[in-house]
Formats: sequence, structure tokens, C-alpha cells
Amino acid sequence: MRIDIISVLPALLESPFAHSILQRAQKKGLVEIHVHNLREYATNKHKSVDDYPYGGGSGMVMMIEPFARCIETLKAERKYDDIIFMTPDGEVLSQEIVNQVSIKKNIIILCGHYKGIDQRIRDFFVTREISIGDYVLSGGELPAAVFVDAIVRLIPGVLSDETSALSDSFQGELLDAPVYTRPANWNGHEVPPILLSGNQAAINEWRYEQAIERTKKRRPGLLGD
Repeated sequence: MRIDIISVLPALLESPFAHSILQRAQKKGLVEIHVHNLREYATNKHKSVDDYPYGGGSGMVMMIEPFARCIETLKAERKYDDIIFMTPDGEVLSQEIVNQVSIKKNIIILCGHYKGIDQRIRDFFVTREISIGDYVLSGGELPAAVFVDAIVRLIPGVLSDETSALSDSFQGELLDAPVYTRPANWNGHEVPPILLSGNQAAINEWRYEQAIERTKKRRPGLLGD
């Protein structure tokens, strides 16, 4: 999988992609992550990527031309399955969306900044708009990092135990059951005996029941009717 990210502040993404699972996935050659500095595609000597909004109002708006030049350069090199814009007014990110995108071959992620981006970028280039929640951040870099992390961990071979991701919360529309590890008794607080029984069928049933109960308490909307 190849992920191209267009950002006016690429340095914000250096650390998230240089550690842990994302670093290992890149070293294994399972994913390529390329961050492109939008200013390199600016059309003036000052490398400006924003301007005042037509009609007045506060804030600055990201210009269409730098984005268009960068996107068109990338599209001349390969075909992209999706061009995704991280924005607070997009569809709220879910595990279902992550599952869908994780099987794509090539995607572009656009990171907004300032007051927003010229609407024509969204109209003519973007194929999907995604939000990580109903709140506003200073830019799209942190949401892009969250999105990429969620995607990459689902790519076969990235996790050492490939079944691990399949049992995560929100897979199967349930939150995950409680998990425990050693010691079995910590200051009088014991691990549920069923987990020490060795009876895998009973353990699986317990986990399923716990997942349902936890979902009812914390995210009942996931259970529908």
C-alpha cells in the first residue's frame, strides 16, 4: 500500500511515522508513506499557500493551485483509489471505514490548515472526506496520523499476530472484552477464574458476554435495536 500525504507542515508527521508499528510496516515494505510539502508546489516566490477569503471574513484560506499541482504530479505517476480530505465536517471515522480503506492500493490524504481549503479542491479532486470527531484542530496532520495508524495495522503482516486486529473493539460492532495478564493476584484483586481454566470454549463465551455487556454500558448505539 502507498499513502501520499500533502501537508503544509510535514515535520508534524515525522515522529508518528518513525516509531512502533508504522516504522516496522515501512521497514518490512508493507506500506510506503510519503509526506509532500505543499509549499514546494506554490506558484510564487514567497511559497504562499493561503490567501484572504473572497467575501471577507476572518482567517486565511488554502489556495487551490498548490494542491492541484501536487495532486496532478502524483496522479501522473500512478493511479489512486481515493483522495481523502481530513476535515471536521466529513464522515466520522469508524472501524468500518478503516477496514474499507485498508485494502486500497494507493491513496492521497490532504491536510487542511488555517480557516480551511478552497472549496474547488473538494469539488474537483477529493473523493472522500473524513473527520476524527466533532471538534476542530489546528490542522489535518494529527487526524491524518490517526487515520494512517488505524489503516496500516490492518495490513496483513504488519502485526506479529494477525488475528489481534480482528478482535479489536468495533470489529463485529462490539467493544472488546476486559483483558488481564500476570500476576493473577494483585493486592487481593484476582483475575476472573474462567481465564485461568484452560477451557477455551468457555473463555470465548465469557469474552463474548463481557463484550456485549461492556458495549451496552459504554456504547449502546453500536448494538442497534
